[in-house]
Amino acid sequence: MNFSRTNWDQETTFESKTEKKALPSVSLRPTNWIREDVIFFFQHGPFPAYLKRFHLSDSDYCSCGGIGTALHYATECIYKVSWHMRKPAPNFEQEWLKRVTNNLVSRQKIRGIIKFISENRDIFRPPSPSTSQRAELSSSIPGHSPFK
Repeated sequence: MNFSRTNWDQETTFESKTEKKALPSVSLRPTNWIREDVIFFFQHGPFPAYLKRFHLSDSDYCSCGGIGTALHYATECIYKVSWHMRKPAPNFEQEWLKRVTNNLVSRQKIRGIIKFISENRDIFRPPSPSTSQRAELSSSIPGHSPFK
């Protein structure tokens, strides 16, 4: 277990930083998380910011105009008002995540958000440019052909 704790504490990749916000330390106690909890707290799911990072989307924006992160959907997105939670100040985000992970009512809200997003993905993505719009944009770039 000491080896795992040492590795966890020394990890500095983007993914490890995201995961450490939700799970700041390694524990032998099971968390009993379901799929929706993992998707939200590790931010690996149908979020535009996550999809763009892996070039699976052209935009990291939600269709409401905000950056499509898990925190955005839980606190700001106009399409998720019924599930909104109070947004933490940036310097309290890690503390907020810890409290939410330990609060069953908050986790139920999170699960509802993730289920809704998963069932209605098209609502949360900005409209993609049409083929003619892409060709028009590409043709405005010198030396670039949209039909390569």
